[in-house]
Amino acid sequence: MPAPRKYNDELRERAVRTVNETIRENPGMPAKRACNQVGEQLGIPGSTLRNWLRAPGLGVGSSAVETDPHARLVQLEKENRELRRANAILRSASAFFAAELDRPSPR
Repeated sequence: MPAPRKYNDELRERAVRTVNETIRENPGMPAKRACNQVGEQLGIPGSTLRNWLRAPGLGVGSSAVETDPHARLVQLEKENRELRRANAILRSASAFFAAELDRPSPR
């Protein structure tokens, strides 16, 4: 029976994605430095992040979405719709609560 994982898959994917973004935003930054910087922020050792980057399926350019522009566009459009819906909900909720605050109290 394998040992339990210390970090869940979601955290691993997020950390690797953040390292990849850091490298992309800072051309010439060594991967080791980016791993240490992101690891410090997330509380993960830099060496662990470097191992995750080397793992198949998690490293730079490994996802199919990054290689297929059409799939990426579809994903971004979906995310955009979700964000617009969330903004509309927040707008209406803030208007509702603002109206509640403007009403005189019955006391």
